[in-house]
Amino acid sequence: MNVMIVDDEPLARERLRRMIESFPDHVVVGEASEGRSAIERVAELAPDAVLLDVHMPGIDGLRVARELATTELPPAVIFVTAHSEHALSAHNSQADGYLLKPVRREDLAEALARARRPSRAQYAALAGQPDGSGPMGYVSARTRDGIERVAIRDILYFWADRKYTSVFHLHGELLIEQSLATLEQSLSDNFMRVHRKALVARAHVTGLKYNSDGSASLTLRHIDTAVPVSRRRLAEVRALLDS
Repeated sequence: MNVMIVDDEPLARERLRRMIESFPDHVVVGEASEGRSAIERVAELAPDAVLLDVHMPGIDGLRVARELATTELPPAVIFVTAHSEHALSAHNSQADGYLLKPVRREDLAEALARARRPSRAQYAALAGQPDGSGPMGYVSARTRDGIERVAIRDILYFWADRKYTSVFHLHGELLIEQSLATLEQSLSDNFMRVHRKALVARAHVTGLKYNSDGSASLTLRHIDTAVPVSRRRLAEVRALLDS
């Protein structure tokens, strides 16, 4: 993960740098000491995450975060400050984390791990939806190797499990945070909801089979796994397959 540090205190930047570089696969790609140069450096370096102080000369961290959120591919933002009263403002700015100084190593590690997951703005940008609307071309996730994109045409099905959704595609599996309800709304032309946990690509369906216990499931191209069809959805699925 490529990280940038923005803080007007050199000692604070140095302490954060030492901690970050002690984590495997984490690199500090740049630093800035005030808001305007931070915005310019982010545009130049395209970090995955920005550790951002709130109180700085000139443009403060909250305004920097708002400006970064409007860019084509915004980085994750983690506020780092000595002032706990800014927590609500940080939450309202949709920051990915909020750390109080002096920052503890374990808290920083946890915040950076959360920052690996794309924000809504990143999902929209990578899917070709600057405003979060319109047809999706990709789904995206932040992995240990950076941002990974999967073309919608390569996706076999989505499977929801608690707060995450697994994307099963031609080349493997990806974990995203988008809900099935959101995906179904955007992909209704090419995918069908077959279960409260499953959204299946119509183009990859090869058949509907009935199991010995009376349940039904869909068979798909390219994989041996059958996707269960709920009793409530069965009639609708049969109608869609017959159309």
